[in-house]
Amino acid sequence: MKRIKIFSRHNVSDLLPFLKENFSLVEENPEVILVWGGDGSLLQAEYLFPGIPKLLLKGSRVCKLCSSFLNQKFSNLEILQKFKDGFFTLEEVEKLEAFSKDHRLVALNDIVVHNSDVRHALRYLIFINDQPYAEGREIIGDGIVASTPLGSTGYYRSITDSFFEVGLGLAFNNSTEQSDHVVLKEDSVIRMKITRGPAVVYADNVPESFVLENEEEITIRKSQQKAKIIKVI
Repeated sequence: MKRIKIFSRHNVSDLLPFLKENFSLVEENPEVILVWGGDGSLLQAEYLFPGIPKLLLKGSRVCKLCSSFLNQKFSNLEILQKFKDGFFTLEEVEKLEAFSKDHRLVALNDIVVHNSDVRHALRYLIFINDQPYAEGREIIGDGIVASTPLGSTGYYRSITDSFFEVGLGLAFNNSTEQSDHVVLKEDSVIRMKITRGPAVVYADNVPESFVLENEEEITIRKSQQKAKIIKVI
């Protein structure tokens, strides 16, 4: 009997009889995290319980990430039944990491570097695999969004009006001059140097963030960590 921890802001009372009958509901050392909610719930669950397989139930009108793994023809109860009966696959999903000095953030969705004072644009340089982007031209704007394929339907898409399925996406947020977004190979390394800041760095629903001052750098690349999402079939 699988050990499941429920992660939900919703009332799960309708499903509790089935869950209690077929699984061991636990608070510690779960084998599976049952995530009932939307995009934010999935991101927070992965932050709190990295690497533990997630089984998703749709509990929100906004669940774009969930749609990659949920078959809409199944009800939540049918999803649980199929999982119990072994009709599922376990998919590994790429994550990103950002680090600078003693700071490190890991994201399932995206890494955002943004001007910390909305009254003042950032100035920065971008290097891709140690090669200057845009011929080394200083870029002026609100910052960047580095995205995984899973996260490319979120903030990345709102900036670029596009999404992608393979690689690492780099979008330029509100640049004063045209700076085309790029989709890089998944093993690419992005380095950003702040020439006029400060900038603040965020990841997903992670509560921690950190600040980059003038002349400081941040590196963004694929993480060795992967999320594990259960997809019923």
